[in-house]
Amino acid sequence: MARRRARTLARWQNHLTSALSSPGALVLLPTLTLAVYMAAGETGLIWFSLSMPGLYLIFGQGALRFRASDPAVPGILTRQAFSEIVSQTLKQAHAEDRFAVIYAIALSEFDALADRYGQAAADTVVLRTGERLIATLRDVDSVAQLGDARFGICTAPLRHLDLETCIQMASRLQTALEEPVAINGVNIYVSASVGFCQHTRAPDSAGDAWMHAALTALREAQHRGPSAIRAFSDQMRIAIETREEIRDDVVKALDSGQIQPWFQPQISTDTGEITGFEALARWHHPQRGILLPKDFLPAIESAGLLERLTEVMMYHTFAALKAWDGADAHVPQVGVNFTSSELRNPRLTDKVRWELDRFDLTPDRLAVEVLETVVACTPDDLITRNINALGAMGCRIDLDDFGTGHAAITSIRRFSVSRIKIDRSFVMKADRDPEQQRMISAILTMAERLEVETLAEGVETVGEHVLLAQLGCDHVQGYGIGRPMPFDQTLDWISRHTAKLADTPRFMDGKSG
Repeated sequence: MARRRARTLARWQNHLTSALSSPGALVLLPTLTLAVYMAAGETGLIWFSLSMPGLYLIFGQGALRFRASDPAVPGILTRQAFSEIVSQTLKQAHAEDRFAVIYAIALSEFDALADRYGQAAADTVVLRTGERLIATLRDVDSVAQLGDARFGICTAPLRHLDLETCIQMASRLQTALEEPVAINGVNIYVSASVGFCQHTRAPDSAGDAWMHAALTALREAQHRGPSAIRAFSDQMRIAIETREEIRDDVVKALDSGQIQPWFQPQISTDTGEITGFEALARWHHPQRGILLPKDFLPAIESAGLLERLTEVMMYHTFAALKAWDGADAHVPQVGVNFTSSELRNPRLTDKVRWELDRFDLTPDRLAVEVLETVVACTPDDLITRNINALGAMGCRIDLDDFGTGHAAITSIRRFSVSRIKIDRSFVMKADRDPEQQRMISAILTMAERLEVETLAEGVETVGEHVLLAQLGCDHVQGYGIGRPMPFDQTLDWISRHTAKLADTPRFMDGKSG
């Protein structure tokens, strides 16, 4: 009942505010003033004049609580209105001994979506997201937009709501949101991260604390990768707080060898053989376990240690190459990521050459991975000279996350790109979506004409792998091939993969049948 009263009040306040602030009200104001004077005289006119500011203050300010901005989807509340309903729901759940849950949902890589398809298309995706949430939930549940691509859901109290039911509901919401959105004949795919908090696990009796807990779970889900679902716990809150504390540890971590590369395999779609690895930074923290780059890269960047991180990654990567050579494991190359700040180092080429000489490795064993956004946006002559110098030295140049940065074909030529890495947003569900297939085919055709190799990132299913092979993509990488692993696990993985290839029948000049 409290929820319905709040919504009814919001509707009446919105109607009255619209009437008071509309151009029509201004047109009628002289007529209304004259009518009051004729009916009640000068005294009535004085009271009417004094009451008008009060009406605006009472109803206008009250409505602003519910309409900080006009929601594009009917039924979507503003953050302030949602906060009030959360507090009411929490009190009701405690009073009636029932159960409720708050979900916080975020669309992944929203900025990249706007860059790729345009802001209008991104806004349409957000609009459809709100509509789908409304359609999936009950009428008594509340939905709010908490940011550009974030939504909150507060369920009305239920008699039964355990953890398993909450997870099933989160999965149902996620499935609804990840259906393609058709805009101008193009299917746009998004992934959604979901965090939630049951009211019985809220860290405080206040509604704001309950909502903050759900947002904390959402941040943890976003740290775990695309389409992750996480439930709030006290351990999660502690883990997030510790991220703020690791800044003091990064210098020691780099010097003591706690930060090292983990290696994710890349294989040929033609033969299935290993064509390389990508080196991905991991921090083996003595107290907090394995930390991902998103947990510690901001601390390294703020400490001005990005170049030191690159030195550490190159050292351990080249050491791994020598160890694989010594074990007769054929690994042609390893990709190492270079940021724009690192590419501005005037001594970069000398440093890379010195490290290669130190390990007696030829330059073609190193793939310099450069984000497409760096290539597309840089006017920096030093970055251009460094990338071209590394290419002239014999290093391979990989253009990372291709399709997200609007790099021109001339940029691919200008930077002597050896291979483009097709972003996972193109690969996701490509085996089921003809539009995704056409986009990939267009990229592959362009790459073939430019005589540039291709690698598809984020390959997670057999169907995606098979499709990419059929379309002519040269290499694949992703969880469906192998997850990132520390060096001491790579030799076993290489042995198992090689044995699996040996047991696979071969036809037509080495292609698997």
